[in-house]
Amino acid sequence: MSIYLDHNATAPLDPRVLDVMQPWLAGAHGNPASVHKPGRAAHEALEQARAQVAALVGAKPAEVIFTGGGTEADNLALKGVCAGAPKGRLLVGAIEHSAVLGPADALAKLGWEVQRLPVDGEGLYDLAALDKILAKSDVRLVSLMLANNETGVLQDVTAIAERVHAAGALLHSDAVQATGKIPVDFRASGADLMTLSAHKLNGPRGVGALIMDRRVDLTPLVHGGGQEQGLRGGTENLAGIVGFGKAAALAKAELTQRAAHAMGLRDALETGVRKLPGMRIFSGAAERLPNTLQFGIEGIDGEWLVMELDKRGIAVSSGSACHSGSGEPSHVLTAMGYEAAIAKGALRISLGFGNTVQDVEAVLKALQEILTARPTKVAAVGW
Repeated sequence: MSIYLDHNATAPLDPRVLDVMQPWLAGAHGNPASVHKPGRAAHEALEQARAQVAALVGAKPAEVIFTGGGTEADNLALKGVCAGAPKGRLLVGAIEHSAVLGPADALAKLGWEVQRLPVDGEGLYDLAALDKILAKSDVRLVSLMLANNETGVLQDVTAIAERVHAAGALLHSDAVQATGKIPVDFRASGADLMTLSAHKLNGPRGVGALIMDRRVDLTPLVHGGGQEQGLRGGTENLAGIVGFGKAAALAKAELTQRAAHAMGLRDALETGVRKLPGMRIFSGAAERLPNTLQFGIEGIDGEWLVMELDKRGIAVSSGSACHSGSGEPSHVLTAMGYEAAIAKGALRISLGFGNTVQDVEAVLKALQEILTARPTKVAAVGW
């Protein structure tokens, strides 16, 4: 038995995506910047993919800047804006992905004052605290995610954007986890910059995009041949970008069906999980991604439970893949007010369109078996 339930870490490559990538992996050799026929064909494929990615999030093709992944796009957004602005304050969320927190820490070393916006017990950003911080006039940029990768909690980015713009600042939103799972509209969100990643929506790894309003003054991180409107030098990863485009087109066409399928499975899973003894659902009262469930079981270490499920052929995670195995508690849950011991007990299950009711039944059965057979002393966590 092999059941994959870790789609928020990375989603399996859709065979239909691989099919359109194949010619650009072997056989088609044109550089998109070349003017000969193979080059023109490559350029056409590049721009088709750009239009497909733009269409997924209601953006214009000219607003799509391809990068080497979501992390690079987050870095380009934060460092690119701050490089061209007088030093001031940068506001990031306390539950952001390390792809945002990392560049924020780097900017702090360069003299930027970095503040973290708190969340409530459900993982929602504190808008009253946001208003107080924005009341000071030197906030240049705010970076707050659309959907959390661990809890799945959705933020009201439109309401946040109104406050940020009223204060004269720019808003960047990491939409990596949301895109392809729920409707995402760059224009309607009010964000000035938005990050996407191909492998979260069944595309290839190593390719992402920064969606940016062309009025934003952005300094490139990578200088070179002027590719991507001069904002990301280097010959484009054409096979990856073509795959990203196809994955975006499929996600757009199948979004309603995928979301309904995932939510049906997630709700069935949550119903079953709630029957287990000592269970705690994190962010259970908040609006969440349709595919994501994070929970903890009293007295059980999350990493131990991940390994027990892995022995049974079931792949899940204890939180963000970037921190898996670190031994550190989830910074998302600690920001929500949970003690470190409880945060270390978290387990995340993230479903995909390939999962089935039988998968849900199998994981519930496995959890029940593990809890019944667990030793009396198992890397216990507090509660």
